[in-house]
Amino acid sequence: MVASSSAGRTPERMNGAQPAGDEMAESMEGRHEAGKREVDMYIRTYQTLLRSSGEVGLKALVQAHYNIDSVLHPEARSSEPDMSAFIYTVLRLPTAILNCSRVLLGQSEDVFAQHGFQVEQWQAVTASARRRKWFYDGKSTLAAFIASVSDTDDIVPTLVALQIEWNKFHWLLNADATTMQLLESRVDRSSPVYAEITKVVRERLHITAEDWRRLEVIWGDHVWTNLLAIGRERKNFALRMLGGSHVGFVRATRKWWSPVSKLIEDLRLSRRPVYFVSSNTHSLANLFSGTALRREDELVRFATTGADALLAEEYRKLKEGKAPGNWQNFLYYAAREYQRTAAGQGFSRSRPVEEQERGIWYIGSRFGLELDVQVIDLAKLHAQDLDPRIRVPGIERIAESRGVIVNIDYPLGMAAYRILREVLENNVQVKGIYILGKAATLNGSIGDVMIANVVLDEHSQNTYWLDNCFSAADISKNLVFGAVLDNQKAVSTKGTFLQNRAYLDFYYRANYSVVEMEAGPYLDAVYESLYMTRYPTSENINFAKLPFDLGVIHYASDTPYTRGKNLGAGSLSYYGMDATYATTIAIARRILDYEVGGARSDAVARAEALKVRRGGQTATARS
Repeated sequence: MVASSSAGRTPERMNGAQPAGDEMAESMEGRHEAGKREVDMYIRTYQTLLRSSGEVGLKALVQAHYNIDSVLHPEARSSEPDMSAFIYTVLRLPTAILNCSRVLLGQSEDVFAQHGFQVEQWQAVTASARRRKWFYDGKSTLAAFIASVSDTDDIVPTLVALQIEWNKFHWLLNADATTMQLLESRVDRSSPVYAEITKVVRERLHITAEDWRRLEVIWGDHVWTNLLAIGRERKNFALRMLGGSHVGFVRATRKWWSPVSKLIEDLRLSRRPVYFVSSNTHSLANLFSGTALRREDELVRFATTGADALLAEEYRKLKEGKAPGNWQNFLYYAAREYQRTAAGQGFSRSRPVEEQERGIWYIGSRFGLELDVQVIDLAKLHAQDLDPRIRVPGIERIAESRGVIVNIDYPLGMAAYRILREVLENNVQVKGIYILGKAATLNGSIGDVMIANVVLDEHSQNTYWLDNCFSAADISKNLVFGAVLDNQKAVSTKGTFLQNRAYLDFYYRANYSVVEMEAGPYLDAVYESLYMTRYPTSENINFAKLPFDLGVIHYASDTPYTRGKNLGAGSLSYYGMDATYATTIAIARRILDYEVGGARSDAVARAEALKVRRGGQTATARS
């Protein structure tokens, strides 16, 4: 049996940037509630620091981070670890960050190469909850590709938050000399001693059993190893911006679009009407291709083998009528998990071929932005393969469609403006723009769906009034676990950490209940497709009548008014598919309704034109 112990600690010793004792009390007494001013000051601070040609230690930003009182980091000043914030950062940074002391930011391979960093030769690494190109030199440096100013607004506060929590854990790990010794011991995971040591370490670090389980899910067998890395050194990340310019972002976006444009030309789709969708690259493909539905028996066998306890339990409940979930959603989730196994590799290899036979083409993000793209030729879809929930009346006429969907992984912040502008510049016939993404909700619950008809963009300070083509009725029939809230007001903010209670209260008092990052920048690009000038600033803009369909939908992934309730505190996981597919179905049905009706109208028009021509020819012959 290993005895647990704890030692006295002060915030000053752990964080190196907080006053202790009477100084701490005096500092707290003199503080006022943080609001938007503190957030703006934080942004200006790191933006000016990043103009330096050298490296900047993030210790210089710790106090500014404290000052904003971020709702995602409510216990930043506390001596106790803020596990919600810590896990949030861990999910959004590659695990290699634990071995690094320096982070480089750049817009392209050329920019890194100009400064002597051949990042293409480094190891490509990823973060589980944030799409971004990361490269690790195998030693102590990470390189991150940035697609817009929003990437710096995301990366910098995330790194600072990690550093704050890292140094709390560092002090706790070294407060008792035996803690590091326990982690260095080589004990088999199946041994009762391992469980006992884990309990002692967990209690010394003030981590709940639930939070420890979440760490084990994220880090797997490396929990002890990763904690050892944290315990061996205090952290002061060095950050360096390798040049960043407006032109550089434009160039990166154009490089991203180039292979998409080539594919559209090669498939002879460039003169077709386009529907632009910003969502993900799995849900539309699942709904349209039928690859999972055709393998129902194979996926059921996988689900019932017991390899995945969640799948086995959910299958049993569905079959017994004890779960309200959807069968197709279950198969899509099972297919995703199945493809990650050795047994599912055959399915994984054949899937792209089957999708291409049905007009679904996938372009991975090799150049420019870290955003995958799908190009979908609607005329090549097989009506019998479609998910039953999107088989609209007249779907058998889909082969007459001329429509093309350009579907992208939803981007981060201002990258949305660059992307949609590039798409609109290169496609004249745009019939619909549909934006689907995650958001924080100030009046709902995780898994709810929000439909806004007003969007305030913090970047441009424009307020857009929309005739959103979607309503609650379009989604509620396919939503099992959440609620649908339409006629909402959304605010597009600059970053997830860059929000505090007073800041959210200000918007909530003005009835803004949806907090997200992409809708505003997208609408700035929409403005430029309609008018002769660049998008304005600080204006009220009416988008009630547009020459194309416009829809904006979000599903809730965070509830910042409830402390710690964000995707760092949990995960939408299987149940998140409910909102994802309910909203994607609404978009798919909207497009198919347009195309089936459009195909029918085109056929009628062609018949009428033919009749007129024949009538004219007959009249000419008679004369």
